[in-house]
Amino acid sequence: MRTSTSERKHGIQWTARNQLDDLDFSDDLALLSRTHEQMQMKTASVAAVSASVGLSIHKGKTKVLKFKAENNNPITLDGETLEDVESFTYLGSIIDEQGDSDADVKVRIGKARTAFLQLKNIWNLKQLSTNIKVRIFNTNVKAVLLYGAETWRTTTTTIKKVQVFINSCLCKILNIHWPDTISNSLLWERTNQLPAEEEILEKTMEMNGIYITQIIKLHHETSANLES
Repeated sequence: MRTSTSERKHGIQWTARNQLDDLDFSDDLALLSRTHEQMQMKTASVAAVSASVGLSIHKGKTKVLKFKAENNNPITLDGETLEDVESFTYLGSIIDEQGDSDADVKVRIGKARTAFLQLKNIWNLKQLSTNIKVRIFNTNVKAVLLYGAETWRTTTTTIKKVQVFINSCLCKILNIHWPDTISNSLLWERTNQLPAEEEILEKTMEMNGIYITQIIKLHHETSANLES
């Protein structure tokens, strides 16, 4: 990838001095460009460099996602048109053409609900303390729910959906069922929970802290190269 994107001119603006050309993880690769022409050039470049070392790009698994694009012409690879999609999953998170997180949040809630239901016998065990049940919930359900939450574009509606699901699970763990009620503050106190909004904010700040460190490192490397 470093060879095929060495010019660093066809990505999206990341910092004042740097562009983000691609996201790499194992055999998953996401190319980023601002224009159709740049994406076409980058796709061809990656294909050529890959071929030179005996690798090939699976055209059937390669998708194109456009966000507020004015040019609707297709991206091609070796003369074949790559499929345009409205959304795709990258590293477990759903990316869609709207640029929001609604679809991803919906899927995360669905997966977390499945995980919660699979542990139904645990929640019903009277021999287990509430503390242990909550710890199991945090590691096996909430971790699934908030996976990738640091990248969400959160709205009041998003936060509410996540919080409603968490509260529902906690009430079942505490064996609180309608028409019995409990205030949010007391529910969170009894289960040692933070509001979902605060947890998501913490994850976001942690991620931003990592990025800031990387940006500072890139800045120092760029400055050193300029001086040399």
